[in-house]
Amino acid sequence: MNTEASSSSQLTGAEILVRCLAEEGVEHVFGYPGGAVLYIYDAIFKQDKFQHVLVRHEQAAVHAADAYSRSSNKVGVALVTSGPGVTNAVTGLSTAYMDSIPMVVISGQVPSHAIGQDAFQECDTVGITRPVVKHNFLVKDVKDLAETVKKAFFIARTGRPGPVLVDIPKDISMHKTHYSYPKEVEMRSYKPVDKGHSGQIRKAVQLLLQAERPMIYTGGGVILASAAPELNKLVDKLGFPVTNTLMGLGAYKASSENFVGMPGMHGTYEANMAMQNCDVLIAIGARFDDRVIGNPKHFASNPRKIIHVDIDPSSISKRVKVDIPIVGNVKDVLIEFLAQLDASDAKPNQPALKDWWKQINEWRGRDCLKFASSDLVIKPQSVVQKLWEVTKGDAFITSDVGQHQMWAAQYYPFDKPKRWVNSGGLGTMGVGLPYAMGVQMANPDATVACITGEGSIQMCIQELATCKQYHLTPKIIMLNNRFLGMVRQWQQIDYGSRYSESYMDSLPNFEKLAEAYGHVGMRIEKPGDVDGALRDAFAMKDKLVFMNFITDQSENVWPMVKAGKGLSEMLLGSEDL
Repeated sequence: MNTEASSSSQLTGAEILVRCLAEEGVEHVFGYPGGAVLYIYDAIFKQDKFQHVLVRHEQAAVHAADAYSRSSNKVGVALVTSGPGVTNAVTGLSTAYMDSIPMVVISGQVPSHAIGQDAFQECDTVGITRPVVKHNFLVKDVKDLAETVKKAFFIARTGRPGPVLVDIPKDISMHKTHYSYPKEVEMRSYKPVDKGHSGQIRKAVQLLLQAERPMIYTGGGVILASAAPELNKLVDKLGFPVTNTLMGLGAYKASSENFVGMPGMHGTYEANMAMQNCDVLIAIGARFDDRVIGNPKHFASNPRKIIHVDIDPSSISKRVKVDIPIVGNVKDVLIEFLAQLDASDAKPNQPALKDWWKQINEWRGRDCLKFASSDLVIKPQSVVQKLWEVTKGDAFITSDVGQHQMWAAQYYPFDKPKRWVNSGGLGTMGVGLPYAMGVQMANPDATVACITGEGSIQMCIQELATCKQYHLTPKIIMLNNRFLGMVRQWQQIDYGSRYSESYMDSLPNFEKLAEAYGHVGMRIEKPGDVDGALRDAFAMKDKLVFMNFITDQSENVWPMVKAGKGLSEMLLGSEDL
């Protein structure tokens, strides 16, 4: 183990932690103090290497750190106290874990001698968080702290990324030892593979070039690996149709004719039909999620050859049997793919590809995202479309979870990676506002908008205070239909329109609430006012503007693949019910 930073004098564990974070290049830490971490907060007070951002709830600290990572090439960091501080952070950890987001969370713990004694604000942090982190550590000796922090950052950002938790008992944060920070660490039990097998890549290239109905299916792994440039080169070179999952939007440019839209439950008709009817499918950094392929038996009913590229071998053939597995970092694999394509004399089957595109364009002709406009009531889809126009498609968009999330994914085309920040795997309501905070901290000069609903926003609405304190100015686009919209939609379709507890019967005056926190509030009720309101809001660059759009209560997200159905069994509108 090599060391790159050391101190001849002894430091406390808290001082060592602060030094370690500085060594890792950390610029922002999102957190909330408590008794078990007060030595750490005292050490933070004495340093000037990074900024601490005081949130109003620990869940928001972890969500903000998560989005900080998603929207940059940095590892997000959060700091919480023991007991309820940790349990409040579990939702954020699970959200990041499901979407493979690199993050380090530091938690305080009761003193070592009190562990297991039901001490005040004690909980089994390692046991509670084990299922929702990539790895966790309980530091038992201050001499191990620096190396543990180094391991945490290494594990978080390498291989299949994920959140790592470091639990530090209070006495460890006050004990002293000599400080030295490892330059690198090596763990016998953890050696992620980066390079894909050349022979497997060669087989995959040959199979793709022989395909008559090829399809490229990509997911969040492309964005996590910073492999969007290589993916765009591959698609443009081959001329094949490509689809990006909800987590992969922006990996391939949505403005290209090769892009057929998002697949899955609320994907486009053309993407789903192409996925179902292709003869060779290459999955890149995607995991054949249930929301993407629908019923696996239906998906398997059409024979096709499948190539699967993934950093995590446990994801390959987990839900769908594949023919050519390639384990490796997506970026490294795509670089070799391109090199082998350049070296090959073979070319794609152009006559077959021309026929395949003819079929895809027929499916495209269904115009599955068309919706009925109105002069009387605001259509939520039109707000998202106007948002894209006003921001010129160049904003960072965060979203909460629900109908508004799907409309954002469908109607705000992304041409760049890392611009779309949402909770895909866990589907966590309440992430939108803290996500916007994390995004703006990581990208201070960027335009940031949070698309949310009146249900989701209330789950972390207290973070409006954090935004005020740190001069964060995202624009909040609330699509207010007075319902838990996605719940209501399912109740309409599957539960005989019995809207059990999905109607929001008592909502605050959001405009005045925003003003009470020191921000600007707007209420928009007429379709003709949407464009002007958005332009006015984004002109206020130094203000957080909370926009309450009163939208059509009856609008549903179409298309839709019902749970248990196959990709080609889509509902394109209410007429299909």
